[in-house]
Amino acid sequence: MSYIDWFNNHSKKHQKIVDRLLANNLSQDEIIDYFDFDNMVKNEIDFCPLYKDNKKCHNIDELNCYLCGCPNFRFDDSGIDIVDNITTMSICSIDNGDKLRVGDKIHQDCSKCSIPHHKDYIKKHFDYSWSKIMSKTIKD
Repeated sequence: MSYIDWFNNHSKKHQKIVDRLLANNLSQDEIIDYFDFDNMVKNEIDFCPLYKDNKKCHNIDELNCYLCGCPNFRFDDSGIDIVDNITTMSICSIDNGDKLRVGDKIHQDCSKCSIPHHKDYIKKHFDYSWSKIMSKTIKD
């Protein structure tokens, strides 16, 4: 699956959950709390493929999944840069995390970064529309 396909599919899943929570008159804080990993695994099993195995993408105690897909992540399915015949497909705009080389492509490895999964960060960047928050992830 391409980055843009994942982005569009995830955006629809996220918005469907948020719209349902808004229809139930949940506040911003309650919506953020709803996206707590333990709650999502129990109530939204199809939101993330890792949920089926009760597995976290980041090894942190209080993982919040509201900003799954980080606002600092940048991608371009046609490549961001090519150096020595190796295409960089994604990067971190704050230069955090590692790079993962797969064949002749380099992808951003965010697995050791927990920045977007903390409530304070989510509140700082909050919008009811995940795709609005994430709109900068697609490289201009």
